[in-house]
Amino acid sequence: MMLKPGPAPVSGHESTSERIVYVLDDESEVRRSLGFFLKAAGFRPRPYLNGEDFLAEARDLPPGCVLLDMRMPELDGLTVIERLRTRLRRLPVILMTGHGDIGTAVRAMKLGAIDFLEKPFEEPVLIAALERGFAMLSRDAEEERERREAEQQMEALTPRERDVLALLSEGKSNKEVAIALDLSVRTVEMHRATMFDRLGVRTLPEALRLAFRAGIDLAQPADLH
Repeated sequence: MMLKPGPAPVSGHESTSERIVYVLDDESEVRRSLGFFLKAAGFRPRPYLNGEDFLAEARDLPPGCVLLDMRMPELDGLTVIERLRTRLRRLPVILMTGHGDIGTAVRAMKLGAIDFLEKPFEEPVLIAALERGFAMLSRDAEEERERREAEQQMEALTPRERDVLALLSEGKSNKEVAIALDLSVRTVEMHRATMFDRLGVRTLPEALRLAFRAGIDLAQPADLH
C-alpha cells in the first residue's frame, strides 16, 4: 500500500487547472491509486511511467508539483532531480522513498527537492506536502507578476529619466546629478518629477523599489550624453 487511509480529502480550491501533480512511478498500481486519490483531493494528476518520459516534456510543462518515486529503472529519483535543477522552482519535487532511503532523501533535498515521504505515507501527509509545494508556486507566480508589472512601468521612462534615477540611486543630490549630466538643476528636478509621475510613485525609495523589483541594475547610468 502506498497510502494509509486518512480523513476524506477536502480541496480548498474550486478549480484544479493550476494544481497539476506529475506522478512518476514505474508501478502501474501506484500510479492508479495515487491518481484516484489526487483527483478526489482536488488535484489534477498526470502520470509518467519513468523519468525519461517526464524529462523529455519538462521544458514545456505547465507549473505543478512532482511526486517522484526514488527507485525507478534507468533513471532514479536523484538523477531526475539533478536534470531538473533549473526548473525546480516551477516544478517542485516531493520524493517518495522506501524504508532505509532516508540518507538518499536528504541528498535529494540538498539538490532541491522540497520534501520526502517515506512509504507507506498517510493521506494527510501527502496533502500537506503538496499544499506546501503549491504555496511555493503561488508565491513565485505573484513575484513574477509583480516583476513584469515593474518592468512595464520602468519601460515607460525615457533614457534621460533612467539616467537621473541611476545617479539618484548612488545618493547624489539634484545638483550633483545636474553636473554629471550637464543639465540645469531645474531640468533635473523636472525629469525627477516626470519620472515619479510615470512610475506612479511619490518618493525616491518607491522608485528604487520598482527598479529593483524589475531586476534593473542601476549601478551605472543608462546614458550620460
